[in-house]
Amino acid sequence: MSRAIVGKILITLGFLFLYRILAYIPIPGVDLAEIKAFFDNNSGNALGLFNMFSGNAVSRLSIISLGIMPYITASIVMELLAATFPNLAKMKKERDGMQKYMQIVRYATIFITIIQAVSVSFGLRSIGTGPNGAIMIDMQTFLIIAVFSMLTGTMLLMWIGEQITQRGVGNGISLIIFGGIVSGIPAAIGGTFNLANTGEINFLVLIAIFAIVLATVFVIIYVELAERRIPVSYARKVIMQNQNKRIMNYIPIKLNLSGVIPPIFASALLVFPSTILQASSNPTIQAIADFLSPNGYAYNILMFLLVIFFAYFYSSIVFNSKDIADNLKRQGGYIPGMRPGEGTSSFLNSVAGNLTFWGSLYLALISTLPWILVKGMGVPFYFGGTAVLIVVQVAIDTMRKIEAQVYMNKYKTLSAVGF
Repeated sequence: MSRAIVGKILITLGFLFLYRILAYIPIPGVDLAEIKAFFDNNSGNALGLFNMFSGNAVSRLSIISLGIMPYITASIVMELLAATFPNLAKMKKERDGMQKYMQIVRYATIFITIIQAVSVSFGLRSIGTGPNGAIMIDMQTFLIIAVFSMLTGTMLLMWIGEQITQRGVGNGISLIIFGGIVSGIPAAIGGTFNLANTGEINFLVLIAIFAIVLATVFVIIYVELAERRIPVSYARKVIMQNQNKRIMNYIPIKLNLSGVIPPIFASALLVFPSTILQASSNPTIQAIADFLSPNGYAYNILMFLLVIFFAYFYSSIVFNSKDIADNLKRQGGYIPGMRPGEGTSSFLNSVAGNLTFWGSLYLALISTLPWILVKGMGVPFYFGGTAVLIVVQVAIDTMRKIEAQVYMNKYKTLSAVGF
């Protein structure tokens, strides 16, 4: 492995290490013991899920307790607006317009972060036995400190994600979520074995849980590597002109075109309102928040439907059959039996639509089925396929990008020194 690739991997690990350090910096003026006790009692609802995605930063009320979710929520809103308004979609495709687009996403992230920070600050008043709950200083002073701290933390996470994407290996935002989930795995394994040792979980149930997780991982790996290859032929003139270059003779279309984005988007949309609702002490609002608990059927039904919706939505963005057909026609290639141009575009759309149908069902089942199986066993902690799906998909995507970097360096070396 070349020095450049090792350097990129070290940069990525360094930024992820910085992210984990930030998770241990608490917001001043709070009673951390009261907050820890509160999260121990609410590990199975939306707050527990949010805490898992943040790498337990929420239970420590760190400056990054809101995590990267405000940025993801802002990205969802902008993607929906871009799909609705053609001018915004055109701006996103242009190089200079993309910078303006990302600037709007950042401003939207600031707005959402401030709303969530204020909601969390007022919600802390209902935690604990003190006059201001878990807040140990003046409420107005704490509100200013908390909003500034959480906003700074979220902006730092955005910067870390962008730096990993530009200078490291893999998608920075996905790796931040990956790091948060993975950081809680050792504690979850240890807690599960403690439950088995104390007799709260039967040893056979423990084996069954392990088998479910293992089967889920194997299914995810198998489907993520699955693709349909559409054969492509080229005119003899094109082949002769490019006889010293490799011309791809097929178009690969993945079964899961949208990747890890649908479950992340669905989780962000479900966690965002739940976080705000949990901050209220009103009985009716609390009842709605409990109704949307990740351990409830309503949450998982909504998750199932939202994952399917976002799978179709995001697939339509990442897979542009018209551009592929135009590029193929420009290069002198064609799909046997299909007319170049509109005929090829329609055929690719049909194939992508069929694959997206099965891919969306796969994502929705993986996101909900493990929870249903574990729920039937009476396991006293939250487990869903969303976390496993994100971890495995991000790991596969990162390994592919490292492999691509290795091959790229090999080609550069060969072109420099010759055979």
